[in-house]
Amino acid sequence: MGIMSKILGSGTHRNAEDYVELDLNNFETSATAGAGPAVRIAEINGRQDIIPIKDAVYDGDLIIADITRHSTKDRTVEQIIDELRQVADEVNGDIVQKGDDQLIITPTGITVSREKL
Repeated sequence: MGIMSKILGSGTHRNAEDYVELDLNNFETSATAGAGPAVRIAEINGRQDIIPIKDAVYDGDLIIADITRHSTKDRTVEQIIDELRQVADEVNGDIVQKGDDQLIITPTGITVSREKL
């Protein structure tokens, strides 16, 4: 039996009983905390909410921010987007608005494709 047969099996089909469901609570996550960039979720209710978002982008995290509490024609949301755009420019990241309810702000070196899959 070759190495690939040992890894992939020799044509036998697996059943659901062949697999074990893992409980993620049994695994320690502190080892991965702070290990690298993270995708963070934020909600923007006002200007005070952009400070932790800016800090996270400066730290290298990707942010998906919910802006449903604001109209896209609202002057406050325009100012918030402008301020977050400046942060994205400073870190050489990217910012896009997805629909009327989400902003995606990326850190250094990550761009958001404007083409759908």
